[in-house]
Amino acid sequence: MSDFRDRVRGVVAGVALGDAMGAPVEKLTFAQIRRQYGKVESIMTRWYKADWDAEARLGRMRGEGIVTDDTLMTLALMRVYGTERRHLDAYDMGNEFVKEIAFRNVYVPELGRETTILERLFYPEKYIFIRHVLANCEPREGGIGNMVNCGAAMYIAPVGVVNAGDPKAAYDEAILFAMGHQSSYGLEAAGVLAACVAKAMEPGCTVREVLDAALALAKDGTRMAIEACLDAADRLKKQGSWSHEEAVGRLHEALLPYSPMGDDVHRHIDKVGKPSNHYAPSRLGSIEELPMALAFIHLHDGALYPAMSDGVSSGRDTDSIGVMIGAILGAMHGVRAIRREDLEQLDRANRFDLMAASDAFAEVAREIIRRDLDKLKRREAVLD
Repeated sequence: MSDFRDRVRGVVAGVALGDAMGAPVEKLTFAQIRRQYGKVESIMTRWYKADWDAEARLGRMRGEGIVTDDTLMTLALMRVYGTERRHLDAYDMGNEFVKEIAFRNVYVPELGRETTILERLFYPEKYIFIRHVLANCEPREGGIGNMVNCGAAMYIAPVGVVNAGDPKAAYDEAILFAMGHQSSYGLEAAGVLAACVAKAMEPGCTVREVLDAALALAKDGTRMAIEACLDAADRLKKQGSWSHEEAVGRLHEALLPYSPMGDDVHRHIDKVGKPSNHYAPSRLGSIEELPMALAFIHLHDGALYPAMSDGVSSGRDTDSIGVMIGAILGAMHGVRAIRREDLEQLDRANRFDLMAASDAFAEVAREIIRRDLDKLKRREAVLD
C-alpha cells in the first residue's frame, strides 16, 4: 500500500499525465479523434496542429509530453500553499495566487520559453487578473460574471491533498478559494473534484467510496449530471461488454440536459450577438469534464491508463478530463501506477522536477493536517 508521500506524488504526476495525454486532441470531437488517431493511449501523441504555421497555432506546441495551463496552475496552487502554509480562501486567490500566475515567470512549455502563466491562459482564467488586479474586487466576488467552465476544477486537486481524508473540508475549502475565480456549476465542480481527491487519498479507498463522496456533496445540476453519467456507466457494465464508441455516445447523451453545447465548443464570429445558455450560470447546469471523468473511472474499476485513455479519447475538453482522472486515481494508487518512462518524459518535456515539487508540497500538507488534528484535540476539551 502506498504512503502519504507516494499518493501526493500520484496526484501531481496524475494531473500532468492526464494533461499531456489529452492536450494534443483538445477540442476535437470523438469522431475526429477516432478518425485521426483511433484512440489516444500515450503522452507521445502528435498534436493535430503540429504542422500548422506558428501564427495559426498561436505560437504554441503540444504533444510528446507537453502540458498545458491545467498543470501549470496546479503547480502554482501548490506553491501558494508552500508560501502560506495554511488553509486558503478567496483572499489568497486575490493575493498570492495572482502573484503566481501574473507576476512570476515560469517555463511555459507550450510557448517554449519563460514567461508568466497569465500569457498562456484562456480568457476565463485571465479573468482572475482582471477582477482581482484591475477591478480590485472583493475577493469573494471574483468569480461573478465569468464564463462558467471547468477552469477552477482543473487545478483544484491540491486542496484535496491538504484535506486528505476529509472530503467535506476539501469541498468547503475549494469553494471558498475558487469563488475568487468561478461561480455556479463551475465553482461546484471544483468543490466536488477536491472532495474526490481527499477521499481517494485515504489508504485502501475504493472507486465506489469516491463516487459516493462525490454524490454526497454535489449539488443541483452537478449532482444530476454525475448521477446520469454513473447510471449510464452502470447500464453499460451490466451488459457485460461495451465499446468505447457506445460508452461515449451514452455519456454524451446523459450530459446533454446539463451541458447543452455538445460538440459546439469553438468560438466563431457567427455566434456573436446571439442569445445562448452556453457557459452561463444555472443551478441546472454542469461542466462535462467531471461527470465524464467519474464515469470512465467507474467503467474501468479505477484502472488508471484505461480510464484515462478512454476519457481523453472521448473528445471536447480532453486534457481536463484526463487531469481529473489522473488526480483521483493518482491519489488512490500512488505514483507507482504511472509508468516510469512517462514520468521521465513529463519532466524532460516541461523542464519539471515533479517528484521534488510533490515532496515539498507533501511536507506542507502534512504540516497543515497535523495542525488540524491538534485543533480537533483541543475541541475535545470543550466536551469535558
